[in-house]
Amino acid sequence: MLEVKDLKVFYNSIQALNGITFNVNQGEIVTLIGANGAGKSTALRCISGIVKAKSGSISFMNRDIGNVPAHKIVEMGISHVPEGRQIFPNLTVTENLLMGAFTRKDKKEISQSMEDVLGRFPRLRERSRQLAGTMSGGEQQMLAMGRGMMSKPALMILDEPSMGLSPVLVEEIFEIIKWINQRGTTVLLVEQNAYMALQIAHRAYVLETGSILFGGNSKDIQEDPRVRSAYMGESI
Repeated sequence: MLEVKDLKVFYNSIQALNGITFNVNQGEIVTLIGANGAGKSTALRCISGIVKAKSGSISFMNRDIGNVPAHKIVEMGISHVPEGRQIFPNLTVTENLLMGAFTRKDKKEISQSMEDVLGRFPRLRERSRQLAGTMSGGEQQMLAMGRGMMSKPALMILDEPSMGLSPVLVEEIFEIIKWINQRGTTVLLVEQNAYMALQIAHRAYVLETGSILFGGNSKDIQEDPRVRSAYMGESI
């Protein structure tokens, strides 16, 4: 479904990605794990068209999207739920959700998607008229994920969805990610909580300072002593 090949990205003279290559197959949850500054978020921004790569290629559904504008990438079926949620604080919950459907035209289908989202996130239904900026961090994360679902994506990209949340809410967020995947949406997940990410992902890649060190089946990655030491606080 998604093929990233030899992707190189610079911020001025600083190289953020050193020619990374990875893929995501339809129906999978694939996670990118690594420390702050490893290049995880940069990779996601390149895929969704926010950041342009200096070289390399990105293909989605066998189409090169490296130079496609971000809003067109949404129309093609990729939804990006950004780090820090980035909800519209001065809009209501309902208005935020409708912003997620801005590329869609069929009002009946949009209404059905809205009902699906509110059915999965009852707290958003309860707060449908509340300004998004007045909600808790966990509720805002649910809103950001619900907004991402409103574009009816084939691939959802999630950047640090558990950041800043309590352990109970972290569990809930990861259950929601599994639910999104089970409904047929492929997921590419960036997450610093390596343990939780590897629990739900099918495959994983480990990034360090702009390079992919290794990748594979999530269970194997989770048992790798390098990962357990660097990202799970265990001594080798």
